[in-house]
Amino acid sequence: MSKKEKDFVKEITSREEDYSQWYVDVILKTEMVDYAPVKGCMVIRPYGYTLWENMQSRLDKRIKDTGHKNAYFPLFIPESLLQKEADHVEGFAPEVAWVTQGGSEKLTERLVVRPTSETIICSMYAKWIQSYRDLPVLINQWCNVVRWEKTTRPFLRTSEFLWQEGHTAHRTEEEAQEETLKMLEVYRDFVENDLAIPVIRGRKTEREKFAGALKTYTIEALMGDGRALQAGTSHNLGQHFAKVFDITFLDQDDQLKYVWQSSWGVSTRLIGAIIMVHGDDRGLRLPPVVAPVQVIVVPIMPKKTREQVLPKAREIMDRYRDKIRMEIDERDYSPGWKFNEWEMKGVPLRMEIGPKDLEKGHVVLVRRDTGEKIFVKEEDLGETLESLLAQIQDNMFQQALDFRNENTRYCDNYQEFKNIMEEKRGLIKTGWCGGDECEERIKDESKATIRCIPLGEEGKGEGHCICCGQEARETVYFSRAY
Repeated sequence: MSKKEKDFVKEITSREEDYSQWYVDVILKTEMVDYAPVKGCMVIRPYGYTLWENMQSRLDKRIKDTGHKNAYFPLFIPESLLQKEADHVEGFAPEVAWVTQGGSEKLTERLVVRPTSETIICSMYAKWIQSYRDLPVLINQWCNVVRWEKTTRPFLRTSEFLWQEGHTAHRTEEEAQEETLKMLEVYRDFVENDLAIPVIRGRKTEREKFAGALKTYTIEALMGDGRALQAGTSHNLGQHFAKVFDITFLDQDDQLKYVWQSSWGVSTRLIGAIIMVHGDDRGLRLPPVVAPVQVIVVPIMPKKTREQVLPKAREIMDRYRDKIRMEIDERDYSPGWKFNEWEMKGVPLRMEIGPKDLEKGHVVLVRRDTGEKIFVKEEDLGETLESLLAQIQDNMFQQALDFRNENTRYCDNYQEFKNIMEEKRGLIKTGWCGGDECEERIKDESKATIRCIPLGEEGKGEGHCICCGQEARETVYFSRAY
């Protein structure tokens, strides 16, 4: 085995030994991403970007199916626009990147490098919306944003990242609220069914909501190390931005009124979620629905049989590649090295074809999720591949759900609460009085935050507040988080 082969098959850091190092090892060794020369930025390599493209195309279809259309707004935002909305400015001020000079000339007004697009989009909506006939406005954009983060980790938190952000304007408060919850459900459906990640839907507390929003809703997922990850958010902006940017319309009753708005988004952070929810000590495990390669064909071909094995492998791949994302690995490495690499890259199914398989008229399939080896006759291959990919997708979701259930606890004793957060982590469902002081104290003493007030349970607190012991106004989920 060559030095390159030996170096590759070295064991990656185990998750139990050092979860953070495991994450870094996996994303670098599988060529998902690399560190950029600019601190806090990442280069998404082809394997990682193909995963993002698959995710993007499937979510984009869902967004368009709900009546939204894509547009694009500028990367640069005049400082005067951002300053119009005080809460918004305060919320993003520590993360804002500024442009102060263009070419050799100092700018007369500083420009913000887009951290989010509410301000510039609202300024355009004020121009475009005149009458109730112009409503609703349903626009989405796919773009990059910049937030000058102090602590970064590829995909999870970087100074620049990719995302989609929807921005809508409506005639009534009811329509805006309906839109906000509709898009939250779109996210839930996408993340659970395409990414195989179970989520909890809920509303953020006043302290945790988006700056300038009336209400913020979230989908929360539990990662493999017991920390929670905010996987997507949907905001009911009310009329806050409409009043700041004077977005008005003449209604059917000839009265001038402010629009009601929503905004919502998910980002490349979801790639980090896929890695941490599904990955194991051997590397990635990618859900078949979005995996860049669903089936990797590895021909096992000693020199004497190469001319028989390779054409058959190519023939099989050509037969099914229109329906299944397949690749063939013809590189001059040992079969064992290839097996190791594609396992590490998380390909859901490996297909092995060797001279003995040709004689018997079958191929060997190996599942990445379970390691199960299956012998399949060539004539049954098409149906079997589709069936197995669906089974793997379902099994990965169930495994993630089982893990979340095993690591979700109910607790009503504050000391026990802090012990769990320190020793076991996971999610804790408990009572909360609704007070800012208790929320802040718990965060300071346990590093846990309220992830959400679960949908359908708002205002239905049971028992007592985990912190102060007063009657609970809400039942909430706590966790340490990314």
